[in-house]
Amino acid sequence: MSDGTLGTKSGSASWLLADSPNNAFQARCQRLYIGWLSFKSNPIAMLGLAIVLFLCLVALFAPIVAGGDGTTQNLANRLAPPSAEHWFGTDELGRDIFARIVWGSRVTLYIIFLVSIIVMPIGLLIGTTAGLLGGAVDSTLMRITDIFLAFPRLILALAFVAVLGPGLENAVLAIALTTWSPYARLARAETLTLRNSEYIMAAQILGASRIRILIAHIMPMCLSSTVVRLTLDMAGIILTAAGLGFLGLGAQPPLAEWGAMIASGRDFLLDQWWVPTIPGIAILVVSLGFNLLGDGLRDVLDPRSSGAK
Repeated sequence: MSDGTLGTKSGSASWLLADSPNNAFQARCQRLYIGWLSFKSNPIAMLGLAIVLFLCLVALFAPIVAGGDGTTQNLANRLAPPSAEHWFGTDELGRDIFARIVWGSRVTLYIIFLVSIIVMPIGLLIGTTAGLLGGAVDSTLMRITDIFLAFPRLILALAFVAVLGPGLENAVLAIALTTWSPYARLARAETLTLRNSEYIMAAQILGASRIRILIAHIMPMCLSSTVVRLTLDMAGIILTAAGLGFLGLGAQPPLAEWGAMIASGRDFLLDQWWVPTIPGIAILVVSLGFNLLGDGLRDVLDPRSSGAK
């Protein structure tokens, strides 16, 4: 990039687009900025980001947005249709559905956050260890991974919850135990490609231990692909959590959870359609938002997908 071009840039952005970064921090900032420019040029990805940010804001300011805790019952006003007083109507106990949707967003984000911080480290550790060490360690870890991959996620989650007992924390643990295996496979495939790279060989020649190579060199290179996979899996995590809630094995009453709301309102689908339909629409919109966001992140973080276009 010429000096004239840099001169047309604002002072805050010119150093981000400099030809030669002055240090490692500036180089990382440049990569992030260029990635953001690529992401911002994708309107579908920006729509997904807007949906996810809106969900986070709604969950953060739930007491202000909802105007209540979503558990207040008013049997005299049960099954009321959507109106100016109750935007999404009321359920079979007279509870405001809008307030319960808002508070349910907190439950959804809680599940997503806990599952993410569990499955990412487990999948990365198992996959990179198997790919780097190979041999009997690789065979053993991958056979364990294959066992988890052999079962449908929801069925295996039901089995774990049946053993652990119903509840939100147990549902999170069950979902995490059934979700880590694809990340281990992905991390192993990335590691098999990276372990014979020149910079890995150089680190070995310099005396770096396998643990240092694993943590300092292999895992960071596998992180972007696993983050993309995790973002794309968010919809599956939400649907699995909603499925457990629908069956009464997830969040327990009176806690507002979208799957449980659909279960309690399914008997009113024909006459009072808003009771089960509104939570279903919430699940649809949030799942769609995470899918769109994941597609955009894949285009930015995965060079192979970008090069294929």
